Amino acid sequence: MKSFTIEKNDANQRLDKYLTKSFPNLPKTLMYKYIRIKRIKVNGKRAEISTRLNIGDIVDLYINDEFFAKKETVYDFMSASKNIDVVYEDSNVLLLNKKVGLLCHPDDREYVDTLIGRVKRYLYEKGEWQPEGESSFTPALVNRIDRNTSGIVICAKTAEALRILNQKMKDRELHKMYLCIVHGKLKKESDTLEGYLVKDEKKNKVFVSKKPIEGGKTIRTKYKVLGYKNEMSLLEVDLLTGRTHQIRAHLASIGHPLLGDGKYGTNALNKKTGYKKQCLCSYKLQFDFTTDAGELSYLNGKVFTIDNVWFKEEFINGVL
Repeated sequence: MKSFTIEKNDANQRLDKYLTKSFPNLPKTLMYKYIRIKRIKVNGKRAEISTRLNIGDIVDLYINDEFFAKKETVYDFMSASKNIDVVYEDSNVLLLNKKVGLLCHPDDREYVDTLIGRVKRYLYEKGEWQPEGESSFTPALVNRIDRNTSGIVICAKTAEALRILNQKMKDRELHKMYLCIVHGKLKKESDTLEGYLVKDEKKNKVFVSKKPIEGGKTIRTKYKVLGYKNEMSLLEVDLLTGRTHQIRAHLASIGHPLLGDGKYGTNALNKKTGYKKQCLCSYKLQFDFTTDAGELSYLNGKVFTIDNVWFKEEFINGVL
């Protein structure tokens, strides 16, 4: 028999979720059986699969040692780059300026050197996260942006911060603003665009219609023109809905594709400028909590901005 004390990062989750993450060698069928026949207890008493764990709870496991065995661990994230740009950091959250070309999470082409891989290495080397000492928690990104988009990405450093921020993201209490450069001069200095977006999963591309369309999701994109030079416009964009590729597709649908966007833009126009990078940056984040944020309440009302957006100065100086 072995006993485990529930720490902060393992609290507020169901018993079965904790066991699945903490003891991967224990088959689920056996786990359910052992809970039922009281070979797995919480605080010395019979527990249910759905029992929610609290800080300080004692989980007793009367199971074979083979289910506790851990393989020698080689941390893939230690092969990730050390290069990260921290916008803000405290004991709960980490705000990062993701660069163009970097994936947030692994895909079928890149597994190791991603933003989350770099974050794990960063926190591990600082001694703030020790995976061998955690039963189930790992640092996680709250939002993500496309490989070819730059800007602020939020990382939760604790399980409670992740739970709170995921809910705030769902409730749209995290307000993000974007900067972008588009081809042409818009007719209005500011406007709120409305339409319907359909995603083609096979092509990983979306299509925008002005009229309702089968499978289409409503989109609203608010913009303000900040400047116009050399037949291009610098915009600040507020996503009133958050859909895949919304900014890129919506602006392209009205005849103003992003500079450097090869998927929704016009390559002939991009070639004239020599720009191959997509000029889109999630440059501002504001915490707009309207409901209780628990231990993250101190962030309410705070605004974080990337001042040195890579394409902004080049636009202002007329280099583009």
